[in-house]
Amino acid sequence: MLPVVAQNVLNAIQLGSVYALIALGYTMVYGILTMINFAHGDIFMVGAYLSLAGALFLLGLPYQLPAPLVFLGALCFSMTLTALLGVLIERLAYRPLRAAPRVSAVITALGVGLFLENFTLAMLGPEPRQFPPLIPAVVLKVGGLAVTPLQLLIIFLAAGIMVALDLLVRRTLLGMAMRAISYNRPLVPLMGVPVDRVISLTFALGSAIAAAGGLMYGLAYPVLDPYMGIRIGWWAFIAAVVGGIGNIRGAMLGGFILGLVEIFTPVFLPSSTYRDFVAFSLLLVLLIFRPTGLLGRPLFERV
Repeated sequence: MLPVVAQNVLNAIQLGSVYALIALGYTMVYGILTMINFAHGDIFMVGAYLSLAGALFLLGLPYQLPAPLVFLGALCFSMTLTALLGVLIERLAYRPLRAAPRVSAVITALGVGLFLENFTLAMLGPEPRQFPPLIPAVVLKVGGLAVTPLQLLIIFLAAGIMVALDLLVRRTLLGMAMRAISYNRPLVPLMGVPVDRVISLTFALGSAIAAAGGLMYGLAYPVLDPYMGIRIGWWAFIAAVVGGIGNIRGAMLGGFILGLVEIFTPVFLPSSTYRDFVAFSLLLVLLIFRPTGLLGRPLFERV
């Protein structure tokens, strides 16, 4: 029984790493603009398709590149273009609505998501695309666990990205500007902080990290379709809320919790169809007893 539990925990960490990367995009945008970017799941989907395009291009070159170079090339290609996409969406769709009622931004975000889904559907068709195997499918036995190089790559790369983002937010001038805008956006421009540039960089970072998650998801679950971002985006949103939306470490924690929920639900319940029920029930219970999430803090406003 113990080896089975340990194997499922490893699988949950792998899946939770992907959810955590996507949840970071939600929590970064909310932390600065107090807005939920509901198009973020579809940005993840676009990042997955761009990773596929980059990988297929590099694999189709006349000379054969090593698999690590193909992986790094696809990762850089997708992260760069998806970051530009995030900046474009912020500039054209969200920036004109900063002074509008919050519901306007929510409706716009849903519209942007629908546009990305249907644009991808029109350009590539509804047929699922197969992601090429870039990492050797070798199974290593470690203490009774079946571990693959792909699992280790996903876990360690995701951990590296999360640690780098946490250090950026806490130890750099850009991170200080992000935290200042989150704390008091009207006052920050008076101190010489370029608010528009910082917000655009925040969207670029969140979108690039979502693209990295898209590449990892495509390698682990190698079937892509234009609507894959809907469910995964909702699960990542739940992860951000569970951990405490607006808190980067909370988004990471929420991602791993949702990974455990998805992997262990079929173990204890008769069918995997209960996964969404368990996830949303967890969200409901948490919002009743701790509305700010596990690591979130309540905001107090002087009246």
